[in-house]
Formats: sequence, C-alpha cells, structure tokens
Amino acid sequence: MTGANGDADDVARAPWIPGPRRSADDHADLTAPLPEVSDEPDGEVDEPDGEVDEPDGEVDEPDMEEPEVQVPDLSHNVLKSLLGAWALSACSAGETRAVEIHLTGCAPCADEALRLRDAVTLLHEDRDLDLDPLLRSRVLENCLGRRPARIPVPDWVTPYDAETARLDALLRDIGESEWHAPVRLKWYAEDRVVRRKATVAAVIGHLLAVDGLVSSALGLDDPLGAGVPELSPTERTEAFWAALDRPPNRSLRDPWRDQSHTLIRTVAFAGRGVADLTVGYKDFALPLRDSLLERAFECWLHADDIATAVAYPYGPPSAPHLHDMIDLAARQLPAALANRRRTGLAGPARELVAAGAAGRSLHLEVEGAGGGHWYIPLDSPAALGSPDRAVAQVALDGVEFCQLVAGHITPEEAAAGQDGDREAIRDVLAATASLSRL
Repeated sequence: MTGANGDADDVARAPWIPGPRRSADDHADLTAPLPEVSDEPDGEVDEPDGEVDEPDGEVDEPDMEEPEVQVPDLSHNVLKSLLGAWALSACSAGETRAVEIHLTGCAPCADEALRLRDAVTLLHEDRDLDLDPLLRSRVLENCLGRRPARIPVPDWVTPYDAETARLDALLRDIGESEWHAPVRLKWYAEDRVVRRKATVAAVIGHLLAVDGLVSSALGLDDPLGAGVPELSPTERTEAFWAALDRPPNRSLRDPWRDQSHTLIRTVAFAGRGVADLTVGYKDFALPLRDSLLERAFECWLHADDIATAVAYPYGPPSAPHLHDMIDLAARQLPAALANRRRTGLAGPARELVAAGAAGRSLHLEVEGAGGGHWYIPLDSPAALGSPDRAVAQVALDGVEFCQLVAGHITPEEAAAGQDGDREAIRDVLAATASLSRL
C-alpha cells in the first residue's frame, strides 16, 4: 500500500513509538572479562641490597569501543515526522543519526527542528514560565502589520487596554476559593496611612464601580444604576458594595471585563474629539485621555494587590505605559501641592510667580524603565518648572515612585536620593502620596 502521492517511499504504516533509549551503562560491553591483576610484585628481589621493585600500578584496560550505530534509510516524510521526537531526545541512536544527517541538507526541516528545540526548552522545570510582558504588544504589532485594524484603538487608550487585559489573564488563572482571598488595601490620606480589608472579588467590584465614572461620561450604562448622584470614587465603591445582596464573588469578573471592552470600543468609534471629554470625580476632573490613563494605573496597582494576595507573579507595565503614568502624576503635583498649602499641610510659597513664568522648581528624576526628568513648580500651579530655577532634587525608581503615588509607601520610605531645599522635598513627596485614594 503506497502513500497518497503514489511514492513507493511513502509507505503507510501504523504509528511507531521508539523504544527506550539505552542508559549510559548500556554502552559498555559488560560481558568482557575483567583484567587480571597479579598480586605478585612486578620486579625481582635484589639479594645484595634487599630492595624490592614496587609494581608500576598501571593496569591495561580493555578497549571499550562503542557499538556501530546502524543508520536506517528513511524517507523525507518519515524523517520529518521524527523531528518532534528528536527534539525531545526520544529517538533511538540510529534514528537520531538519520535525522541529524538529514538536517544538514534540508533547510525546511532544519528550521522546523530549531523551532521545536526552542519550544522544548520551555518544558524545563527550572525555567521561568511567566510570559514576557511585551509579548502581547509584539503579537498585536505583528498582526496589525499584516492586517491593519479597520478602526484602530487610539494610542492613548492602549495603557488601559493592556492593563485590563493583564488583570483579566490573572483572574482567569486563579481558582474559585482565591476570589475570597483577603486583600490589604492601603492609601495615604491627611498625612497618615489608611488601611482597608477586602477580597479579590471586592477589588474587582471597586474597579467596576469607579470605571463607571468613565462610562457615565461617555453616555454608557452606569454599574450603579440610573439616577445615581455625583459621588467620589470611594463613595461609589462603598455604595456598590452595600448594594450587593451577597458577598462579592467571581461573578463580578464578566461585568467588569464587558465594561472595559465597551469603553475601549466606544472610544475607538468616537474619533479624535472624545479625548478632551471631561470625566468628573466629584472633587476634581480629568480629560478622558488622562482619565483612562489614571484607570490603567489603578488597574495595575490593584492587580498587584491581588497578585500579592494569591502569590501570583505580576510585573509592572511596559516602559512606555509606565512613563505615561509617571508623567500624569507629575503633572498633577503642582495642583496637589497648592491644595495642601491652602489647608496648612505644606509650607507657604516663597515668591509670587506670574502665570506661565519660570519659578522655583524641584527636579524629579525617575530612574529605571519608564523614567525621565520632570521639573515641578513649587510656588504656583500656573508657573513653569525650570531647570535653571531648581532648588532641590529627588531621585526615585519608577516603580517606587508609582508605589508612593498609590500610597503603598510613605514619603519617609520613598526618597532614594535627595539634595537641596529640605522643605521643598518634604512637601513634594507628601503631595505625591496625597494623590492616592481607595
């Protein structure tokens, strides 16, 4: 019976499972007699001086020649079918030799063999199986390069898209019981650390409730229902939790994920003008562009809270997205500093500065992935930060700075490097922590 192409070499046969490979000991000829070692000394007794020649201690070992490997004559199709077994080192010695000879003259099979060997390395237990955080971006870039999206997602939406997708992947991996794992929420308010106990499911409910502010601004359904008065993010979260008829569980995942997909799709269809739409947070407001970046930031920080609670490996956002998040916080610092000054929590302004003029500044240097240099005006939110007017400098790691913005660490714990006006440094670090909330 011949193969589908009528080629006599392509003989149809039942699947063949290679036999077990020999162990290292099997390569030796164990039937060979052991060498005889004489107990007698190799030399002769010299009567005049009584000295005896010691044996030289060398023993002639028998030749251990490897048995000759019989290389089978296999067709191209059969050799190709053996590539997977070859990559796993599951072929017999003869098949291994046949495959390796074939790979020297067949480029397609050599490429396939290389890919299979790379894939096998992922099966090693000592390797880190966590996916590269940039893998998703590379796959999407490759796909869109081959077939561009008819209606692409705007660049300023991609941080929110990426962070919601990463959190969703985490939620898909955890078990039913882990949805009720305790999560320690922490933020900084009125110069003190505030803590709140929650569960994984409750944190997803919090994200769902606060993302509803963006939904309402876009004219979409509010998860809290119609006719809800204007509430702060914390008040919306408390109202949402109170309205649940039972403790939050994994059933909240689908509404949260559906809402995030709807937000991204709506913004993509809305066009360019939607980026400047105002989203109100009761005590402050942000343009939609910054609001979705702020939601991406909170999604990442709470995903990290969840990952800590369930012992799940979780890394920071990609460097470009992390840079955008740091930039948003740096742009909010002048207003936060002015608010603290009005309530007596920060030192008074040292000089009057006209709007748009350069004033005393703090040089914020953020190191690592997503880092950069920012100059924070100290005396007026309408002033411009200037390197020429810098009176202080603070150096922080990028992730550490974001932890400070989230209130996960205190200003006293944060500063890695400080130089210059101590009051300015203290006020800016405290203003950074004051940006945090539930």
